[in-house]
Amino acid sequence: MPARHLLLLPDLGDLLRLQPQYNAATVTELLAAAGEREVWWASSPDPEHPLRDALPAAGVTVRELPLPDWGWADAEHEQLITFLNMYPQGRERLQNAARAEAELAARLGEPLTTADVFGGPLLSAAREYHAATAAALDEGPGTRWHARRLDELAALAAELSGVLLAPLDDLPGLLDRLPGAALLEVLGFVPGEASRVRALADRAWQLHEEDDPAALLAALERETGDRVTPRAELDAATANLYFASGELEAARGWLERAAHALPPEHPRSLAGLVLARLGQVRDALGERDLARRTYQAVLALNFAPAVAREVAAAGLKTPFVLDLAAPDPS
Repeated sequence: MPARHLLLLPDLGDLLRLQPQYNAATVTELLAAAGEREVWWASSPDPEHPLRDALPAAGVTVRELPLPDWGWADAEHEQLITFLNMYPQGRERLQNAARAEAELAARLGEPLTTADVFGGPLLSAAREYHAATAAALDEGPGTRWHARRLDELAALAAELSGVLLAPLDDLPGLLDRLPGAALLEVLGFVPGEASRVRALADRAWQLHEEDDPAALLAALERETGDRVTPRAELDAATANLYFASGELEAARGWLERAAHALPPEHPRSLAGLVLARLGQVRDALGERDLARRTYQAVLALNFAPAVAREVAAAGLKTPFVLDLAAPDPS
C-alpha cells in the first residue's frame, strides 16, 4: 500500500461562526467526504475554538501536535509596537502593516464558499499579507517570528500523514516547506444538511439588527438537529432570541428544555452556555436561589467556556438584571 501524504485543511478560527458556507459543520462534512476520521491539530490553542466541539461530536479524533509555546514572541511583538509608535517612521511602518492586515481581514470577511477557502486567490492574499507585514516590520518580533514558527511546524509535520488542520494564512508557507503535502481535495464537494443547520444556529446566537427574529424562530423550531448541532443547542439558540427581546419566561422554558435535552455526547461547551444563560434568566425573573444553584452548576463543569464561567462568577456576586433600554445617543 502506498504511503499516505499529508493533507492540509485550512482553519478560519472564530470566523467559522460567521461563514454560513464554511462553518464548523462544513469542516466535518469535508472530512467525512474524504473518508478521514482523524485530524492533527496545528491551529489555535484556544479551548473554545468552534472545531473543539464540532470535530469530536462528528466522531473525528483530534490529535494534538506538540507545538511550542510562542507567548514570548507575542510579548516581543508588543514591545516592538510600543517602540515603533515613538517615531514617525515607525508609525508609518505600523500603518503599512495595519493596511495589509485590514486587506486580508476584508477578504476573509466576505461570504466564502469551500472553493474560495481552498482557492488560489485567497491563499495568494494570505501570502501577500505576510510578505507585506515582513516588508513593513521585518521578520522577527514584527511578525511574531512567523517564518521561524513555520519552520518549526514544518519540522514537526514532516513525517506525518493524514490531515493537518492549520490556520489558513499559514498554508502557503507550509506548502513551500512540505513538498509532499497538498490541500485536502474539495472538487465536487457541496455542503450538506449539517452545514445548513450549523449556519442557522450560528446566526441565531449572533442575531444582527437586520435579522427577522420570527423567521429565525420558525426555522429553528423546524429542525431536529444532529450530532454537531444537537436539538438542545437549537433550543438554546431559540431561547437566545426570546432573551434578546426581553421575553424571559419563554426564554426560561426553552433553556430548561435545552438543559434536559442535552445528549450524552453533547458538544462540551454547550452545557456551560445553556446553564449560564439560564442562571441569568432565573435571576432576571427574581428566582435568586435557583439562579445561584445554576451558576454553581456552571462552575462545577469541567469544560464550561470562559464566558460561561465569567457569567456564573459575576452572577454569584451580583444578581443579573436585564436592561433592554435603548442606549443614550449622546
